[in-house]
Amino acid sequence: MSDRHISQHFETVAIHAGNTADPLTGAVVPPIYQVSTYKQDGVGGLRGGYEYSRSANPTRTALEENLAALEGGRRGLAFASGLAAEDCLLRTLLAPGDHVVIPNDAYGGTFRLFAKVVSRWGVEWSVADTSDPAAVRAAITPKTKAVWVETPSNPLLGITDIAALSHVAREAGAKLVVDNTFASPYLQQPLALGADVVVHSLTKYMGGHSDVVGGALVVADQALGEELAYHQNAMGAVAGPMDAWLVLRGIKTLAVRMDRHSENAVKVAEMLTRHARVTRVLYPGLPEHPGHETAAKQMRSFGGMVSFQVEGGEEAAVEVCNRAKVFTLGESLGGVESLIEHPGRMTHASVAGSLLEVPADLVRLSVGIENVDDLLEDLKQALG
Repeated sequence: MSDRHISQHFETVAIHAGNTADPLTGAVVPPIYQVSTYKQDGVGGLRGGYEYSRSANPTRTALEENLAALEGGRRGLAFASGLAAEDCLLRTLLAPGDHVVIPNDAYGGTFRLFAKVVSRWGVEWSVADTSDPAAVRAAITPKTKAVWVETPSNPLLGITDIAALSHVAREAGAKLVVDNTFASPYLQQPLALGADVVVHSLTKYMGGHSDVVGGALVVADQALGEELAYHQNAMGAVAGPMDAWLVLRGIKTLAVRMDRHSENAVKVAEMLTRHARVTRVLYPGLPEHPGHETAAKQMRSFGGMVSFQVEGGEEAAVEVCNRAKVFTLGESLGGVESLIEHPGRMTHASVAGSLLEVPADLVRLSVGIENVDDLLEDLKQALG
């Protein structure tokens, strides 16, 4: 029986899918197969299908099976980084002359990939507010091959109705791609809502401990999975065995971590709404958030990311980041420790001057799993 059928409960699948006990020793944790090549049983006689670790590695296979099970997909693929996963997907789906609709709020690295890399080989793109299906429909052209979504989005925490956009994309004959990094499969499963491809930066909540860089694709269609696997091998930006093992270890505690991230983030967001120096709080768990109802419908809870704007403009926002003590000033997100950053100068500097430019007075928080009282006190002193 496949590992993905062990249980219908996420927490059990996260611990057991792909994590088959070692047949030689009975070790309950999959070994790290730190190996480049494999002894063959005669020419063309591959033992277990393994010949070279760019093509396949048992530790990476375990992770890929786990990822597919968690997202309810037919095929999971693990990469060296989230952007490596995105690059493989785009070069598999697109050809010169094709068009993609991208969101008006997205990770700066994703925008840079479209604006500075993919566009150089003839792929066109346009920007739309993906929270508005009519705006996406208006942005689609006869050449559109993909609609790209982040929900919740980075860094403005926008929410897109995945099921609604799946109909829009399907009508146009385009693939719906959902970056599920902020939510993780514990909080949201886009394939079940009609998406074609899920993208992850495994560096974030999936790894969960700020000690690994990785990326993933999970697809609903087996044929597309085979195409992606071909390009993964041909292009070579695969997850190494140690990185795959670290992500597998992190995923085992994903459910309990996400519960704590979400619980802490709600309290942080509520405190910020009451603070005199905060002019706006962006968190889908707040009833006043424009995407709150959609998020409540398609997410288990609202996640650990909170953004807010402060009075006094850019310099005031930078000063808040610099004054934080428990919150570590740093890029990335999703680790057990809380992080704070200024998107305009840090993670989203590449979108300056574009339609995706972020407010200069914006601060982004990755709320960790520390004691929430310590986090609240730190933010209060940082805000002054």
